[in-house]
Amino acid sequence: MNDRHLVDPDNGVISREIFVSDEVFDEELERIFARTWLFLGHESQIPTTGDFFNSRMGTESVLLTRDTDGEIHALLNSCRHRGMKVCRYDEGNTHDFVCPYHGWSYSTDGTLVATAGELFGVPHYRAGYGGNLDRSQWGLVPTAQLVNHHGLIFATWDPEAPPFDTYIGGFRHWLDNLAASTAGERGRVKVFRGVQKWRIRSNWKFVSENFLGDNYHGPTSHSSVDAVGIGPGGKHAATRHGDNKRPRSVASTSFPDLGHGGVTTAGYAWGYPSFAEPEIDAFFQRRWRQRLERLEAEGRPIGAFGPSTLFPSMSLHAGGFPRALIVAHPVGPTETEVWRWYLIDDDLPAEVESWLRHWYLRYSGPAGLVEQDDMENWDYATEASTGTIARRYPYNYQLGLHMATPSEDLDDAVESSYFMTEENARNYYRRWSSLMSSTSWAEIEERTGRR
Repeated sequence: MNDRHLVDPDNGVISREIFVSDEVFDEELERIFARTWLFLGHESQIPTTGDFFNSRMGTESVLLTRDTDGEIHALLNSCRHRGMKVCRYDEGNTHDFVCPYHGWSYSTDGTLVATAGELFGVPHYRAGYGGNLDRSQWGLVPTAQLVNHHGLIFATWDPEAPPFDTYIGGFRHWLDNLAASTAGERGRVKVFRGVQKWRIRSNWKFVSENFLGDNYHGPTSHSSVDAVGIGPGGKHAATRHGDNKRPRSVASTSFPDLGHGGVTTAGYAWGYPSFAEPEIDAFFQRRWRQRLERLEAEGRPIGAFGPSTLFPSMSLHAGGFPRALIVAHPVGPTETEVWRWYLIDDDLPAEVESWLRHWYLRYSGPAGLVEQDDMENWDYATEASTGTIARRYPYNYQLGLHMATPSEDLDDAVESSYFMTEENARNYYRRWSSLMSSTSWAEIEERTGRR
């Protein structure tokens, strides 16, 4: 795909076509979602043998399972016989998946099971197939690679995709913070049961871009939310339990060759917010001190903390409140299915867990006050960009152009000390362009000099 006329990150000009075109969307499914690493779920959603969670990768339905040996698998939710979904439940526990169309049955590791009789496994296996069907060739399709990163499960369809650690690069610090408890212990989290899912009339990239470090929209879009005091401490409790003796430096950090980006609080221990309830406030003050001590002792960056996006479609609040992640699943060029997970420590007192559940839901998701602001922006921006005349005029991404400098702490990253910048978005679309115009990972890595 020759996309140079569509995306020009060097000059901060991007065509609206990439947000509304059917042709571009179809190419994205093939060149981005079929090749990159995508988030599937958290291991706490499938804690025991036989557990499954019905997830997605792009437009594909994918089963995240735990087999009889405790191993995790990601399997295309489509029968190899006639393509029917073998599982139509959101989550559950099972010994095997039986296709409701013709009865082909699969174990939780994806194997087409042996036939115990003429109506199980492969119906009529002996009489109809002569016992000669090679079951080893007809199991559920697994992903090419799968990784468990401190409980966060990622997979890719492409066997040639770079190893996960290479793919995420320095963005691992944001993922590590997401997967760590409020006291900083990696892997000590779980998700609230039930994933929020809703559809919006927006291109999926608007969602991903919003969390890259777009501080620009906050004062305008969320002014009413800020006015009523949606934070944990309410309107009159905006203080934080951080090290206020250090100078505040909010920065946008991004990785030009990788496309990831987010907000950092460089050189500043930007602590947890204060809470209106004294006992909960005291609890998180203790957790913050424990976190600060642990991260400093281990040499882990404290500032990889704010809203951020892992290219292409997973966005997150890495370490603060709400600690949550959102995935923008493409449906069409102007429709997206959004999924949101909420993460909490695995050892929270019951009263703290209940408090967080209620506050998270007021803040984010389809009923959350902040996310309702965002959804209106994404929907109306998409709608206003589909017209014949509108599509002639590109978007402007020139805020902070040529003002980024190499990061002092992270390899291959750049930082914008003034946090009102669109540098992260420009680098996101730089990566998008690289994938859309390349036919292989080898070609991509050769272009970026990462081979």
